[in-house]
Amino acid sequence: MGTETRREDRMSDIVVVGAGIVGASVAYHLAGRGVPVTLVERGAGPAGGVTGESFGWVSGVGSGSPGGARDLREYVLADYRRLGDELPGLAGVVRRSGSLNWGGGPVDLEVRVGAGQVRVGRDEIADLEPNLRDPPDQAVHLPDDLGVDAPAMTRALVDAARARGANVLYGTGVTSLRMSGGRVDGVLTSAGFHAAESVVLAAGTDVARLCASLPVDLPVAASPATLVRVSAPPGLVRTIVVRPDFEVREVREGELLLPLSHEGGRVGASEQAAYGALRRLRDAFSGSGSGSGSGECGLLGYRAVRRPIPACGPLVGYATRDRSVYVAVMHSGVTFAPTVGRLVADELVTGRAVPELRRCRVRGV
Repeated sequence: MGTETRREDRMSDIVVVGAGIVGASVAYHLAGRGVPVTLVERGAGPAGGVTGESFGWVSGVGSGSPGGARDLREYVLADYRRLGDELPGLAGVVRRSGSLNWGGGPVDLEVRVGAGQVRVGRDEIADLEPNLRDPPDQAVHLPDDLGVDAPAMTRALVDAARARGANVLYGTGVTSLRMSGGRVDGVLTSAGFHAAESVVLAAGTDVARLCASLPVDLPVAASPATLVRVSAPPGLVRTIVVRPDFEVREVREGELLLPLSHEGGRVGASEQAAYGALRRLRDAFSGSGSGSGSGECGLLGYRAVRRPIPACGPLVGYATRDRSVYVAVMHSGVTFAPTVGRLVADELVTGRAVPELRRCRVRGV
């Protein structure tokens, strides 16, 4: 057979930058393939950035998604089921709650209802959401949609990656990529230099900054987003509800999540906006109350973050021709992380391009 060595037989160290849900998934899947991998994160723990403030709605439907996102979306529900089999303790972390949509998101009531979607009337909506004060005449129900506790999912992936042999470093901010002999040979961090044959950048809006020294264009916008957390009677909201005026879901028993829109691109979150969301919730659901009793809804907190929004959909692939730098940046990371982690590990281990990522590539590489 000669002396030729397959890539699988000569796996090299890989540094993954960013312990959000995408980076955690990449590290988990690489470690599962036997790759020596180091996951570095500038924060004190996983999911400290955008992942920690994600609404966590995962759908296999997305008619308005850019091309690369549409290619990936058909795999996301199956990959979440696979992770449910591989990782213990995800029963409360990933909920198959389904969604009810009469206000936007991945479904438009004016388009044809397709596979996995059911058009439901007022009585059926009332059965699915019995606490809803005024059900609409119709909505689209996607029974397979998931609600994911993104921080808990990320912690589970990091713990499993570590159990598979991954090295995890918190409080280790990457300041730059280091060049040697015309190629990137590792990362410079607040804790020193970490060598790597390949560097995977899964650091959200920081990816463009870290690639600034490379001859590559990464069109990634920083889009403001705010997530409001509300205490509520358990079971007040049973599905992922998408109305024209707000979205809401139960992330865990007694706690609801409501994402806020940022009209005009304004970044700052405000207490006034958070309480406005709470008022809309109370108006929409009976049993949510209007005071501060134990059976009523109350504001737990809110936080604004900047989501990475690539201009043409997910950016997943090599950022250098010598394959020393690989990027994985997308919206929504929670939706695509299990699928992207699997596909990225496959590409890095085998050295072969996977067709599912063909429309996610970095231009010019």
